[in-house]
Amino acid sequence: MAGQQEAAAAASATATPPASAPDALMSMLSLGAGLLAVIAIIFGCAWLVRRMSGMTGGNTRAMKLVSVMPMGTRERIALIDVGGKQILVGVTPQAIRTLHVFDEPVVPPGEQVSGDFARKLQGMIGKSWGSGSVNREGS
Repeated sequence: MAGQQEAAAAASATATPPASAPDALMSMLSLGAGLLAVIAIIFGCAWLVRRMSGMTGGNTRAMKLVSVMPMGTRERIALIDVGGKQILVGVTPQAIRTLHVFDEPVVPPGEQVSGDFARKLQGMIGKSWGSGSVNREGS
């Protein structure tokens, strides 16, 4: 019985030769190629999702962001064109609120938005914004 155990131990020792340098190099290259393939697939899927997000079919371009004015670090006022009506909304991290719905467009469709958005807005609403009613057109 002892002889059979020694023979089995000797056979198992000779059946698994120590790993040589070329085998280790090939396994590392195979592992690296597999890792690069997985990373490429992840980036490809991310690119595909980004490209497909605009193709939902529900976007009819009826809503358009005309202008945005930051009011603080996380607050802003946005002028949105919805179906030909322009709506002024206040945007905070907690809520979006309608501030004013304009009867006439503040910025005509197709016109480039200039730096005097605040002046046009002030004229349409008829209120004085800022400190006092200083006329800045003359300066």
